[in-house]
Amino acid sequence: MRILIINGPNLNFLGKREPQTYGAMTLWDLENHLKGKFSSLQLEFYQSNSEGDIVGFLQKAMDGSTAGIVLNAGAYSHYSYAIRDAISMLPVPVVEVHISNTYAREEFRRTSVLSSVCKGVIAGLGMAGYELAVEFLVGNAKEK
Repeated sequence: MRILIINGPNLNFLGKREPQTYGAMTLWDLENHLKGKFSSLQLEFYQSNSEGDIVGFLQKAMDGSTAGIVLNAGAYSHYSYAIRDAISMLPVPVVEVHISNTYAREEFRRTSVLSSVCKGVIAGLGMAGYELAVEFLVGNAKEK
């Protein structure tokens, strides 16, 4: 089972960027942790600071070989209609993940233009949100 895990802008600085908000784990640590926990799955990781590159990677799920997507679009969650449109055309579920509780932060972070086209949203549970999203996608694929 193939699951795409996509991270947006500035998430390549996890572990260095605002550890009081995002924790000490790096993106590399997260990838290794998920690969170990879900060793029977084909997890494909991608990070980009570029909106268009994220859209292109989302479109990989159109090939029929992907069971679902875990997406932390970072700041793009709040205003990227291009990413929203890419998600809305996908034949697989997308789970939107945020490490921090976006509802307890600045006003502009409390609205996501992506949420309405995602199967679910996980916010504020730290890196555990990624694990929960993968577990959901696995369960969702088995139900089909």
